[in-house]
Amino acid sequence: MTSPIFSLLLFAIAGAFTPGPNNIISTASGAAFGFRRTLPQIWGVTLGFPVMVIAVGFGLGGLFRTVPHLHEALKFIGAAYLLFLAWKIAVADPASGSAISQPFTLLQAALFQWVNPKAWTLALSVVPTFTTVGGDLVGEVLMIAAVMGAVTFPALAVWATFGVLIARLVSNPRAHRLINLAMALLVAASVVLLFM
Repeated sequence: MTSPIFSLLLFAIAGAFTPGPNNIISTASGAAFGFRRTLPQIWGVTLGFPVMVIAVGFGLGGLFRTVPHLHEALKFIGAAYLLFLAWKIAVADPASGSAISQPFTLLQAALFQWVNPKAWTLALSVVPTFTTVGGDLVGEVLMIAAVMGAVTFPALAVWATFGVLIARLVSNPRAHRLINLAMALLVAASVVLLFM
């Protein structure tokens, strides 16, 4: 029989490494600014997402069950913001070689989780899946948050490194334009997939 921690770890790896807004932003930032300048964004997600998991575990999930329209509204607001980001990436000046104008700060990346539909979907599914009725809710939620945070950093580091490698391999504006369009399409596709 598989242990709950191992199952949680597999869930966390799947959630962190699969394409989504955080991963695409890390890739775009790595390509535009390098790995070091992308670290605040990586740390912001690594710290911000577990805070969201804790908030969901300690009651926010219950609020969404009571007022489902609130969750739907946040989902649409987040989707609109992500489509705006996709547009900004798609129309970025290829001569500058940058899909985004400046890297996210730690605080911006942490706050971004609250409008990121994939983050909401993961947080709202991981808490009820890996907590037990009558169990130690505080301990279980803190364990979930710790595992999710621990997996987030290496996942985003891989995506940012991918962006750095793309930038090294591609040197002409036309190729940068194609990469910007591909990243924009990935962000837009991640929004579409969240509504399926």
